[in-house]
Amino acid sequence: MRFPSSFPGILLMAGLLTGTLDILSASVYFTIVSHGQPLTRLFAYISSGVFGKAAFNGDPAMTAWGLLFHYFIAFSWSFLFLMVYPKITALRQYPIAAGLVYGAIIWAFMQFIVLPLSHVPHGPLRLPGALINMAILMVMIGIPLSLISRRYYATPR
Repeated sequence: MRFPSSFPGILLMAGLLTGTLDILSASVYFTIVSHGQPLTRLFAYISSGVFGKAAFNGDPAMTAWGLLFHYFIAFSWSFLFLMVYPKITALRQYPIAAGLVYGAIIWAFMQFIVLPLSHVPHGPLRLPGALINMAILMVMIGIPLSLISRRYYATPR
């Protein structure tokens, strides 16, 4: 696979890949635990971070907003990792561990900072669900970002 030589190109690739891997995993998990709720509810949940309870009114636009917000978040985390990667030696020396740690950091930041500040209705933190959601971010965002960054920065410009 040929990697883009420009930063915007690698960011586009990383954001689309990690965003897609994450939303596919989250969709499978949501389908399993939601007891038959439509997948559009997952996207309404994401858009409720901005729109509050109005996101659950069945408006198809909320699904689109949820998907847009999801990819915005994925691109933001990708951008941050790509920016710090060349500055932290440990990221380059231990790419899998770096990806796992970064995924856990993303989960903690989203769980303890973003969600409480948003309009998202959420119940108590339950360990099994928390571990599954953390694992999704570690494997579907953290590791791919770390491996993409390693290859991108190893390629001569």
